[in-house]
Amino acid sequence: MAKKNIYDASSISVLEGLEAVRKRPGMYIGSVSRKGLNHLIYEIVDNAVDEHLAGFCDLIEVTLEKDGSATVNDNGRGIPVGMHEKGVPAERLVFTTLHAGGKFDNTVYKTSGGLHGVGSSVVNALSTYLDIEISVDGFIHHDRYERGIPVQELVDGLLPVIGKTRKTGTKVNFLPDPEIFEKTRFKADEVKSRLHETAYLNPALKIIFEDRRGEVKEHIEFHEPDGIIGFVKDLNKNEEVVHEPVYFKGESEGITVECAFQYINAFHENVLGFCNNIYNAEGGTHLTGFKTTFTAVMNNYARQIGVLKEKDANFTGADIRNGMTAVISIKHPQPRFEGQTKTKLDNQDAAKAAGKVTGEEVVLYFDRNLETLKNVLSCAEKAAKIRKSEEKAKTNMLTKQKYSFDSNGKLANCVSRDAGKCEIFIVEGDSAGGSAKTARDRNYQAILPIRGKILNVEKASIDKVLANAEIKTMINAFGCGFSEGYGNDFDITKLRYDKIIIMADADVDGSHICTLLLTLFYRFMPELIYEGHVYIAMPPLYKAMPSRGEEEYLYDEKALERYRKTHKGTFTLQRYKGLGEMDAQQLWETTLDPATRKLKRVEIEDARMASDVTEMLMGTEVSPRKAFIYEHAQDAQVDI
Repeated sequence: MAKKNIYDASSISVLEGLEAVRKRPGMYIGSVSRKGLNHLIYEIVDNAVDEHLAGFCDLIEVTLEKDGSATVNDNGRGIPVGMHEKGVPAERLVFTTLHAGGKFDNTVYKTSGGLHGVGSSVVNALSTYLDIEISVDGFIHHDRYERGIPVQELVDGLLPVIGKTRKTGTKVNFLPDPEIFEKTRFKADEVKSRLHETAYLNPALKIIFEDRRGEVKEHIEFHEPDGIIGFVKDLNKNEEVVHEPVYFKGESEGITVECAFQYINAFHENVLGFCNNIYNAEGGTHLTGFKTTFTAVMNNYARQIGVLKEKDANFTGADIRNGMTAVISIKHPQPRFEGQTKTKLDNQDAAKAAGKVTGEEVVLYFDRNLETLKNVLSCAEKAAKIRKSEEKAKTNMLTKQKYSFDSNGKLANCVSRDAGKCEIFIVEGDSAGGSAKTARDRNYQAILPIRGKILNVEKASIDKVLANAEIKTMINAFGCGFSEGYGNDFDITKLRYDKIIIMADADVDGSHICTLLLTLFYRFMPELIYEGHVYIAMPPLYKAMPSRGEEEYLYDEKALERYRKTHKGTFTLQRYKGLGEMDAQQLWETTLDPATRKLKRVEIEDARMASDVTEMLMGTEVSPRKAFIYEHAQDAQVDI
């Protein structure tokens, strides 16, 4: 008789202490990829920045150590080390208990980025070890943990003292746990970018970064006394600017709103939102409040000075912000974010405060600076003309579609309509497309062959983008539309496939096709990437066939090198020049079968850096691209 699945009280498991973090790390740091790995540093840095906001810290040192660990050292007050009412030192409570910290009321921190009180304990839980030194009241106190468990013996119930000092502050050294993370090497460029942003948002704070992992130690000091004005200038350093940056600051209902903006001669917007020094990649209510009020104010001005006549429709928000680079930073005593990684602000009072301060300060500025106002409205006029021509192109596309979704002549769709289970492979070429159609599981896997390299959307106008047959086919197949910025005509809920998998050859041409597709997704369908739907298939480069033993697929040159070292006998090596050379069975085993394939999920750690690099590598300016190629020549992939 088959054993019954019993579901009763004994079926409910309770994860004690930090065990929950180790079981479900993605809930706390977003992912276990490099993005989540770097997030560990940011959690500790954010705690130090909170000390700065409270008025007790003006120096933070971040060091990437030779052994792969990271050290964050600040000169704040130092985490309290005295005995807590729970019967343990306060520091130990902070590092071993979720939702323990000094940030749940306004008595210690008026504003804080580390709202949830889980940052320190999460870093501790996900580290092989965490070592901490706290300088307070003339003494240096020490504690140590291994995978979240304290291993330092207490002395009379308190942390041991390992020295004397006149300084105050907290020094945390931790080594990420390879049992948790896919990779444990921190990405220096992304860490530096985040630290530089933090310096712009805190003009009185100095941040020192050191990378000791290479042959030559890298040492950089980030100190930006011009604050977010300098931030905007830096964002626009390679652009043709229309006017000098506009800056304002104000307070409403206990919420401080700070903004700097500048227009450039380009047809896109770059509006970045921060709350309590945390970058909100998906925006939130503070950006909504700013955008809504700014649009209303500028439309009023446009009618007052005759740019818009009585019969004319108002400029849209996108018209008015076209060419705008802006940084909006608010300080909120009780922020609410969607998720621990704080990608979107959720407070309705933030929208109200940002709108009130923007309305008052922008009017005050433009009343005194009429020439700048005219320049900004001129940008909106040009944007509106382009929008109208784009709308005509969109209408043509929607009303004159050559193919329907299920019979577009290229898409081999899957049987299921359950988007959560379905996946679509974008394959270059008819040969690989034919093999993929034969090899796939047609219940859940759709195949969309594309012909050659798609249009480089970074260099093309919107009407050319929408006229491109390959791009139209992809837009129709995905089902969620497209946008020229975050979220305009794009509806992620209509996406027909949970996974969009780019399947290109493992050579330079394949990499170029992959880059062109990612540029399209990033510029016109960014939510696909932000919400984790875009993947890159990893087809093997070689198939090793030994005289004895099992055949093995090798995915890169390092794998081949390892294979040569471990297999002393004779073996035959087959090199795959392209996916079209594989038969259906090989393609299934290596690239399509969910049980055996290798996929890379595309993630964006730093939206500002991603936008800059995309524009530099795929845009029209040649000089910056040449400089980048020269600087990174040693990292290039060569296909011979």
